[in-house]
Amino acid sequence: MGIGMRTAIELPVLKTANMLTTDELLAKRQVEWVSVIETPVENFVKQNEFVLSTGIGCGQDPQKLIEYVSDVIESGASAIGFAMGRYIFQVPDTIVDVCEQNEVVLLEIPWEIRFGDIMEAILQEISETEQDKQKQMEQVRQNLINCVLDGEGLSEILAIVYENTHVPVAVSDVMKTTRAKQRFPEEMIDILNGKTAGFHQAVPMERSSYLEHHYPIEKYEFTDGECFQLTILSNHKKQGYLLFQNDTGRPFTKRELSILEHAVTACALYFVKENAIEMTEIRLKDQFLLDLAKSKKTIDQGLLSRGDLLGYDLRKPYVCLVGEIGFHKQADDVITSSTGQIEALSMHSRNYYVQTEVQHAADQINRQRMITFDGDRVIIFLEAAHDSFQETTHQFLDLVERRLQELLEGITISWGVSLNGDGMQVFYDSCQEAEVALTIGQKQGEPGTRTFFADTKMNRLLMALSKEDEAEEIVSSTIQDLINYDEKREAHLLHTFMMYKKHHNNVSQTARAMNLHRQSLLHRLRNIERLSRLSVLDAEDSFLLELSIRLWTLKNGKTP
Repeated sequence: MGIGMRTAIELPVLKTANMLTTDELLAKRQVEWVSVIETPVENFVKQNEFVLSTGIGCGQDPQKLIEYVSDVIESGASAIGFAMGRYIFQVPDTIVDVCEQNEVVLLEIPWEIRFGDIMEAILQEISETEQDKQKQMEQVRQNLINCVLDGEGLSEILAIVYENTHVPVAVSDVMKTTRAKQRFPEEMIDILNGKTAGFHQAVPMERSSYLEHHYPIEKYEFTDGECFQLTILSNHKKQGYLLFQNDTGRPFTKRELSILEHAVTACALYFVKENAIEMTEIRLKDQFLLDLAKSKKTIDQGLLSRGDLLGYDLRKPYVCLVGEIGFHKQADDVITSSTGQIEALSMHSRNYYVQTEVQHAADQINRQRMITFDGDRVIIFLEAAHDSFQETTHQFLDLVERRLQELLEGITISWGVSLNGDGMQVFYDSCQEAEVALTIGQKQGEPGTRTFFADTKMNRLLMALSKEDEAEEIVSSTIQDLINYDEKREAHLLHTFMMYKKHHNNVSQTARAMNLHRQSLLHRLRNIERLSRLSVLDAEDSFLLELSIRLWTLKNGKTP
């Protein structure tokens, strides 16, 4: 705020004033206020003030006049004007020399010029100048906002900032990736972001301005200079950073800090807009893939074109993977990782990590991928040829699970996998089969298993049988006593019989596999025969018993 001293001197009201100091001082001094001060000065004068005086009280005493001028200079005034002709008739040369040495402008003002007129003229000029500056600042602010509204980017925002401040400036996002810069050294950004080795340290700074009090501003020192960092926030969320330098050797002006403040606002608006566009694109992609996976659709040219617009090539063969996400830990546990601790994740955050690793794994094996989420389930279509889809699937899931387990301790994903026919444009059928495979795998195994639809023929047949009422009655009459006995005494008779069948009715091999004494195994087999009223040696009885146990296991989702 203020005007140049030359502007003040050239006002009509001071046209007849006589300047005693040299003309060079006019370019060095600013006037921010005007006051009339007589002796004593004390602390009534502020920085860059134009002090007017009649010299009353010291006009007849040169020493008192020198002391008065010294006190005004010490207070930080930019100019002194004496009214000549009543108390002061000539300003001593010693006072002129003192003002010259301290770069304070010294004026002789005719007595007939009223101080009120001088004050009015200068303050009006200051007010008009300030209004012009505010208009210019408002125009800069509007230009910055228009950059975002008109679809321009961060480079255009920084170009406006540099054009109006000549302050080297750069913007990086929350991942500390440089998004744009203007005359800001790239090596300093790399050192600050940890991409290049080099000395840098945060240093405390005096927060003296509005900007410094209202924004998280930090100062960093490097071997070859320093820079400042402003955090770009939106809805209390960190969006990125505005970096800037002071290469002038002087403090930042209020105007420069105000423009930087407006730049932070414009950058925050840009990131919000960018995030909104990304979220809209994600929602469109999710809805498109969910419709593709959950609805029987004819893959016509229109659907292919929609896929192209969203970045999906539906003309390639795809294997479908349906995964159910779970955690070993409770929801309120802390999930730890090698890089720190992540509090129990919301579904949105968890899906973000899964999606990121799926994309990374697909890029690693150079395959196209499409991913969406349906509640706790993730649905992935992975490009794969029919003759090698199992190998491709295992390679892909190994990468995904290894990365996720390093990041999120306790995560488990059970997978169902299917490639219907040759995988060409059969998204609905493949998804249905993958969900069936997942359901069967979850009923038979521990969390984290991978079940291929092609390997579930027996289980699907058993599932079909288990839906028959008569089959359910036969199962119950055959093994219900065994089930009750196991629940009451924890005898593991169902498990023992299935292990016996797995080892082809060989008692010795079964006993070794179960770490049982041979006589203990024989005792269990006799209990099985007694409770089921069937012989484990009779082929038909043994088949009925095994079939009943498998149907019961599949229906109840329990492992005997």
